[in-house]
Amino acid sequence: MIKRILGKVFSGRIFRGRKPGIIPFSKHGISRERISPCATKVTQTLQDHNYAAFVVGGAVRDLMLGRDPKDYDVATDATPEQVRELFRRSRIIGRRFRIVHVMCGREMVEVSTYRGEQSDADDGEKRVADEHGRLLRDNVFGSQEQDATRRDFTVNALFYDPSSQEVWDYHGGVADLRKKQLRMIGDPERRYREDPVRMLRAVRLSASLGLTIEQHTRKPIKGLASLLANVPPARLFDEMLKLLLSGHAGDCVQQLRRQGLHHGLLPMLDVILEQPLGERFIMAALRNTDDRVNRDKPVSPAFLFAALLWHEVLSAWRELEAKGVNTLPALYDAMERVVQVQSEQLAIPRRYSTDMKEIWSMQPRFLQRGGRRPYRLLEHPRFRAGYDFLLLRCESGEVEAEVGEWWTRFQDAGEQERHDMLLAEGEPKKRRRRRRRKPGAGSDAEHQPPGHTDH
Repeated sequence: MIKRILGKVFSGRIFRGRKPGIIPFSKHGISRERISPCATKVTQTLQDHNYAAFVVGGAVRDLMLGRDPKDYDVATDATPEQVRELFRRSRIIGRRFRIVHVMCGREMVEVSTYRGEQSDADDGEKRVADEHGRLLRDNVFGSQEQDATRRDFTVNALFYDPSSQEVWDYHGGVADLRKKQLRMIGDPERRYREDPVRMLRAVRLSASLGLTIEQHTRKPIKGLASLLANVPPARLFDEMLKLLLSGHAGDCVQQLRRQGLHHGLLPMLDVILEQPLGERFIMAALRNTDDRVNRDKPVSPAFLFAALLWHEVLSAWRELEAKGVNTLPALYDAMERVVQVQSEQLAIPRRYSTDMKEIWSMQPRFLQRGGRRPYRLLEHPRFRAGYDFLLLRCESGEVEAEVGEWWTRFQDAGEQERHDMLLAEGEPKKRRRRRRRKPGAGSDAEHQPPGHTDH
């Protein structure tokens, strides 16, 4: 079906230069009914007020590939203030790029004004870059053609007009879709310097859409990978989350390694994936995530990052135990170290890091299968996440499969069966009672180390 649509498209002429190739409905077959009601309403309202308005970017790309877009962006010649006046439920956001979020019920459409070049600005402060070339502010407005040129990849520079049902293509994006290639608009090195996150986006799009990164687009990436260190950690986290929840996380992570982009994000990835145990664990976690995403099941970012960072925690944990630190204090210390170091590279929100620590801290408790401890663990609010994490460890060979099988049976067993399953060696030891001293005898409590007195 996709080949048939693209074949029809290419029977027409694609213009280069200032004029776009305008592809009619009869050749691409994308009807306005396939556009979300909110995006249709936004474009219609803007056009009714004599503004240009097009669905743009990834939504058009996905429609051309026969996919259902997950979200919609609209591009217009109206300024953010003019857009804001037309929609009661809207707000202007952003400092680097000022855009408008328009709400229709629970659906949100992002509306941006056509971007222009610096030479079109009447105020040199409107577009500001740092010493590496990364744009800090870019609110220079321009024409649709300039906006298309300012977009990152050709496949993202497609415009769809719901009223005429036409696709406008300035840079041969449809041709690149046909060739299954991802190509940067303009000079790739300069464009990566403007926004280093484009390198991560290239990895995500190539893996999730099955596109090959075009040679000139790929060539500068390894040499510019260090520029990711200049990107705010919160923005890196958002882009990594998109990458890992793309439904092709395994391919994306391997692509990150091949392009040398993981060092500023997950620097231990090389070490982990070079170890058979670590590679099996991470790839099992990524396959699990991809499977859930592709079946439209919910995915926990906390669980995913707990899996990606687990072997860093495990390494630090073993190192501390080797120095004589008791098991649980060593684990908690290792968790804190890893989260603190990682937060300097990816700003993992506290709500996720808290859940990650709970998943990690439960792992030693799964080995305690005697007495009342298994019952208490079943009551833990994050038990299911901890149990699923244990199964990944069993699948990779880190923990004996019998442990996972025991917990699978135990949680669904009846009371008598659970009692029979308990392991005797897991019974808690009785605390030895201290002998009471006679009045007048010197107490040795003051000589006990802190925390060793009875309670």
